[in-house]
Amino acid sequence: MTEPVPSMRQHSPSAERNREPILAVLRAVLPATGRVLEIASGTGQHAMCFAGAMPGLDWQPSDADADARESIAAWIAHDAPPNVRAPLALDVHRADWGVGTLDAVVCINMIHIAPWSAAQALFAGAGRHLRDGGVLYLYGPYKRGGAHTASSNEAFDRQLRSRDPAWGVRDMETVIALGASAGFSCDEPVAMPANNFSLILRKREENTNAQ
Repeated sequence: MTEPVPSMRQHSPSAERNREPILAVLRAVLPATGRVLEIASGTGQHAMCFAGAMPGLDWQPSDADADARESIAAWIAHDAPPNVRAPLALDVHRADWGVGTLDAVVCINMIHIAPWSAAQALFAGAGRHLRDGGVLYLYGPYKRGGAHTASSNEAFDRQLRSRDPAWGVRDMETVIALGASAGFSCDEPVAMPANNFSLILRKREENTNAQ
């Protein structure tokens, strides 16, 4: 395998802006130690920030896009974080993610830039791999009660759907209901800057005493 080139590090202005607010939530909901899978890691900036701030976590970035994985690898080569693994080529639609048991799954700005089947596959895969009580963290824009929470989100939704009719800002209640059907309970949604939300979903424990 060729060595990652530092200049291949991609920079996302939005990732720079939202990483500290997201980190504040993650510090409160993730365990101090454990295995975390980040889905759709993008440029890799979030992985560097979060893993660096929470050194007790074993952070596994992933992305289905080869260019994104090259950027993540370049960030790892540049920052040399001891608790970040090499990026995985992971499509959530796969029946087996090949990651074993996890303590948390983090997915930022993915389900609105993907077909609804990706959200369904995300919950199904998280349900397979998370331990009981494990956290699935989602971040992004949402509609509430079928309505956009800001005019900027409505414009963003139109832009997404013009690129692909299967994309679009999701209804928060529908996402929470999908989680419930997959065995997750949702904490109170956390309002974030720029009209985004954090959803913290926890895998319910199996009732082994059920008859």
